[in-house]
Amino acid sequence: MSDNNNSDENKTETDEKPSESPPNANARTAQTPIIESPTHSSKSKIDVLLKAAGDAPIMKKKKWSVDRNKRVSWISEFIKKYLKFEPTESMFLYVNQSFAPAPDTEVGSVFDCFGSDGKLVLHYCKTQAWG
Repeated sequence: MSDNNNSDENKTETDEKPSESPPNANARTAQTPIIESPTHSSKSKIDVLLKAAGDAPIMKKKKWSVDRNKRVSWISEFIKKYLKFEPTESMFLYVNQSFAPAPDTEVGSVFDCFGSDGKLVLHYCKTQAWG
């Protein structure tokens, strides 16, 4: 009889375990992580370093904080206003001194692809210099 009691106890213990869900299974699906590691896309603003190239005048302030959703064309217009360019004067922007991003590209996308050390370096000039 002692063998039957042990087997009944074992059955009860093993029968209960499969019917219960693992303790962490529900916790994983019900909870979202509270702390996330910072990424490029988590910041709402981007540090942009503007450097003159060719015959463009040098800006006194070179580092600017720009919203991720601003377009490259917005930066170009901002530089033209800051340097008091004539409306007819053209402005060229380059990434890595070679790549000219499309004017309708979001600054956040350019930063995600070409940003380094927490900033995006853009070179500006009045005449076509690279690419």
